Amino acid sequence: MDLRQRFETLTTAHMADACVRAQLPVRCLGIHAVVPGAKIAGRVLPARHAGSVDVFLEAFESAEPGDVLVVDNGGRRDHACVGDLIVQEAQTAGLGGVAIWGLHRDTADVRAIGLPVFSLGSLPTGPLAVEERPADALASARMGEWVVDSGDVVLGDDDGVVFVPGQHIEDLVLLAEGIRDKERRQAERIRGGETLRSQLGFATFLANRAENPELSFREHIRRVGGVVEE
Repeated sequence: MDLRQRFETLTTAHMADACVRAQLPVRCLGIHAVVPGAKIAGRVLPARHAGSVDVFLEAFESAEPGDVLVVDNGGRRDHACVGDLIVQEAQTAGLGGVAIWGLHRDTADVRAIGLPVFSLGSLPTGPLAVEERPADALASARMGEWVVDSGDVVLGDDDGVVFVPGQHIEDLVLLAEGIRDKERRQAERIRGGETLRSQLGFATFLANRAENPELSFREHIRRVGGVVEE
């Protein structure tokens, strides 16, 4: 499966909804692309930053084409941990992008390089001190409340990033495509004058809920085959 090509017509929202549908944890993080509209989709290449870029260079030694460098900098906002040289090296190594739980710098140069970079934002200064590097610095990365590794896939767009288990990626993409197609059909019907309330039988839901207060809207829309939330 060409993941990047399939993801071009999907969104992270579709993938998150697919995880809900598959009863898998929804592992999302609100980091955003340096260039709006950029997307990433690839296997996680984890690296825990400890004040020196050597960990990234070492990660590139074992990278496979299309991998996404996933940088754990603890969500720190007192310095940037990735700049233009690392992004350029990542591109040269064949990576598909960089996702940082932390900050980047050299924004103008990063934009010019063209490799998708996602982060919490930017700051001019790099690290001012080198800390002790953890033993598992290349084995996994914490991204917000989630710990991810090379068994995971990261997908990113204007809404942020979502991490999904690599062994389920094909099934999740199929689910996401089905959700996308239903949403598109519903949107087209709304534009044609048929309200979403009508499509989803909202009046019926209200009547049924009056008789059964425990009935949730999610239960109802699954019964009628609609999509608007999971």
